[in-house]
Amino acid sequence: MKMPFEKTRDPARLSGIAREARKDVLRMLVEAKSGHTAGPLGMADVFTALYFSCIDHDPKNPQWDGRDRVILSNGHICPIHYAILARAGYFPLEELKTLRKLGSRLQGHPHRGALPGIENSSGPLGQGLAQACGIALAARLDKKNFRTIALLSDGEHDEGSTWEAVMFAAKYKLDSLVAIVDRNFIQIDGDTENVMPLEPFADKYRAFGWNVIEIDGHDFAQIIDAYEKAAQAKGKPTAIIAKVTPGKGVKKFENDYKWHGKAPSAQEAEEAIAELDRGN
Repeated sequence: MKMPFEKTRDPARLSGIAREARKDVLRMLVEAKSGHTAGPLGMADVFTALYFSCIDHDPKNPQWDGRDRVILSNGHICPIHYAILARAGYFPLEELKTLRKLGSRLQGHPHRGALPGIENSSGPLGQGLAQACGIALAARLDKKNFRTIALLSDGEHDEGSTWEAVMFAAKYKLDSLVAIVDRNFIQIDGDTENVMPLEPFADKYRAFGWNVIEIDGHDFAQIIDAYEKAAQAKGKPTAIIAKVTPGKGVKKFENDYKWHGKAPSAQEAEEAIAELDRGN
């Protein structure tokens, strides 16, 4: 299928899109006066690479049957998903200002059916991988060729439901399934390794029968290369563990778990946008 825009591997173009999306997120959070800052800024590069380099999708025909399905499990980082969808052409950029407002299509956690490009409703953590497993298995039964991408937080791996889905995917050899883990080492009440240690994280996925690729989640070449390698893996699902910096691009927010679920003030956002424009 011919995409409505050309996929690109150009790091300068991808970096520019990600920078603008980060600025979108900050403006959205200020307008809403609530929401999550660290996660959306941290995952901006991964979302940019997915929608502008990796997956097959059509913003003009969001329900195209051959599209790859993107399942966002950690729904609290949805501001970056919304920003990238808008920049890809799913809905007007102006609508981003309605985040978390009464009657808005841009709810605080994404809701399937409310907005083009949103494949699943999410909120409670630990459900997205199971949803993705069901979609991937249904695709096989229906002889469909699309891929299913599940975006997960590292913190939700504290939950048994996530590991049940990990086992399910391995048992059924769901090689069209790719899990991308936001490995930012923070959750709402602290460092993941203090709250509930996950390491050796990659080895755990391998022990459960998955193909595992560890990457720098801010390196576009690594993100794209990992996705392409996942597409070649046969007989097992793939976990891409993307090590990212929470709050990426704004020194005040980076690596501070207190920004997990806190929105910036108008002045903080203005300073952060200026810092992003300087490329610091």
